[in-house]
Amino acid sequence: MNQLSAQPLAGQVVAITGAGRGMGAATARLLARRGAEVVLAARSADELSAVAASIRMAGGRAVTRVTDVTRPRDLTALVQVAIEEYGRLDTLVNNAGVAVNAPLASGELADWNMMIDVNLRGVLHGIAAAVPYFVGRRSGHIVTVASTAAYKWVPTQGVYAATKAAVRALCEVMRQELTEHNVRSTLIAPGFTFTDFISSTRDPDELEALMARRAALAMPPDAVAEAIAFALAQPESVDVGEIIVRPTLQP
Repeated sequence: MNQLSAQPLAGQVVAITGAGRGMGAATARLLARRGAEVVLAARSADELSAVAASIRMAGGRAVTRVTDVTRPRDLTALVQVAIEEYGRLDTLVNNAGVAVNAPLASGELADWNMMIDVNLRGVLHGIAAAVPYFVGRRSGHIVTVASTAAYKWVPTQGVYAATKAAVRALCEVMRQELTEHNVRSTLIAPGFTFTDFISSTRDPDELEALMARRAALAMPPDAVAEAIAFALAQPESVDVGEIIVRPTLQP
């Protein structure tokens, strides 16, 4: 394998939200191994530092920026960090997300609003920060991590699924609007993935059921990272609109 094929993403600059753990961290490590220069964003400075250190130890390039996606100015600053450190930004991966499973009868307004703020408004804040820059340079890629909950709706996931279905609609409209500007939009919809994503669920019975299901069928976060890397590795003339990736055993 020659150097070019070993690093199909060489020279690409990618910013990733929610990069401190789970799918975001796995994506950051994989893209860096394949030659990308990454900008890692999350709320925890310690988690970001650990992921960045592992990338640098493996010979990759990574910088970090503590980021709360519910604050628009943080996403604006993230784009600016990429430009200042690497001279440009090629891709923004909107990965940060949160889920709290509970029946609608629980009336957990605070949890519902948190999911809307992170899962939907957080994506919009990323779009607002990156798309004008991409349009101006007539090149760029927005990758947004949604969920299979955008396609299949089940009890206890009503609000979470609503945020992900909204993001799916948003990304399809964005794809259509940005074609004339040579800017791509890709939606990644993972199924059950082995991360600590379920830990926000407060109901002990629901959490126990989710943990058992995760142990029985969840796929590794590297599977999601591979799907993102596939979309990024396509020629600029090719836009992968949507990828659904789920465990084989997930119905």
